[in-house]
Amino acid sequence: MKTLAAPSRYEALIRKSRFVAHAAPVRTQADTLAFFESVADPGATHNCWAWRVDHLYRSNDDGEPGGSAGRPILAAIEGRELQGVMVVVTRWFGGIKLGVGGLIRAYGGCAAKCLDRAEITELLPQVECVLQAAFALASSVHQLLEQFGAEKLQERYGAEGLEMIIRLDAVQQRSLASALADASSGRATLTRLKPNSATAGPPVPG
Repeated sequence: MKTLAAPSRYEALIRKSRFVAHAAPVRTQADTLAFFESVADPGATHNCWAWRVDHLYRSNDDGEPGGSAGRPILAAIEGRELQGVMVVVTRWFGGIKLGVGGLIRAYGGCAAKCLDRAEITELLPQVECVLQAAFALASSVHQLLEQFGAEKLQERYGAEGLEMIIRLDAVQQRSLASALADASSGRATLTRLKPNSATAGPPVPG
């Protein structure tokens, strides 16, 4: 699977309306919400968007005629066979109506050009694991999670110590397990739950 290596931006002036497209890699619902909030302009006429994460997808026309903005943006993502990607296209109305066909071309075209400017990379498969450690190891555990780019999904403290459910790139699982064992003299364990790619629920920006 492919995704973006880094955010991308594209701007165009179409019949006096200004369009700015922003694209970025996203893994979770929190990522989509954070990205939308970081690039959307509350003062613009429309902030339309689409995302595709783990074969789930969603789009929003933000007041444009139905199917004229969000769906063309999503089509640009799907046409490039990308996963874990969100695109937001912001429009400042310039006084000339484009019609549904013109809007489809404008939003879809800006999204496509924004994605074409981006560097593409492979989206690594992810796994979920349960991590168990003594309370005294909590600081070391958190440092290692950051070092190996692991995402903490759940955390609780029980009678036997700290227990977490984490998500990380599959290629990092063995290295993290080894680092945990070294740091804890074998007292911390990492057990794989199941193979899992990045998932996301529907964001509700706008």
